[in-house]
Amino acid sequence: MALSNAVLFPHSLLPLHIFELRYRKMLAYSLDGERMFSIGLLRRGIEEAHHITDLHPIAGIGLIRACVGNDNGTSNLVLQGLARVRLLDWIQEEPFRIARIEVVESRVPHLIEADALSAKVKELCARIEQLGLPLPGNLMEQLKQIDDHEVLADVVASAFINETQHRQQLLEAQDVNERLRLLIQLLRGKAN
Repeated sequence: MALSNAVLFPHSLLPLHIFELRYRKMLAYSLDGERMFSIGLLRRGIEEAHHITDLHPIAGIGLIRACVGNDNGTSNLVLQGLARVRLLDWIQEEPFRIARIEVVESRVPHLIEADALSAKVKELCARIEQLGLPLPGNLMEQLKQIDDHEVLADVVASAFINETQHRQQLLEAQDVNERLRLLIQLLRGKAN
């Protein structure tokens, strides 16, 4: 799915409303098969993807966790992010696009640094909560239980970062420490 305003992170949920005919067909195909599809972000200034390069190269792939069809043919669903993928090329364009992809693995080059960066992320999230900004229910309790640096970065990015281009930058950062540093920079803007 090529969208201009949505980024799907692994370890997060994304609610979607499916209304375009091609995406209705894509959804039916997905539900009949593996129940998965990817969300690719359109590059700035692009209204419709005509070529794979009209999308950012890194996308999120997710599993349809729940789907409710409406009387008018539209659907509401929740997509659970599973992984980052690189979009390589189209293998089908009609009636909906199917891309050839490869999974993008994250790297944690320096574990001690990742520990310190994760602690700072949790500290900034607590500060944002103290400021009274609206947060999803039970989020802070969940963050306390996360000890995986990659999962923490993705959950916090999904919950706290709203600007689409910043979300895409975080999605594209394969180095988890780099992802955490960028997240800290973005969270500081909200915590001050």
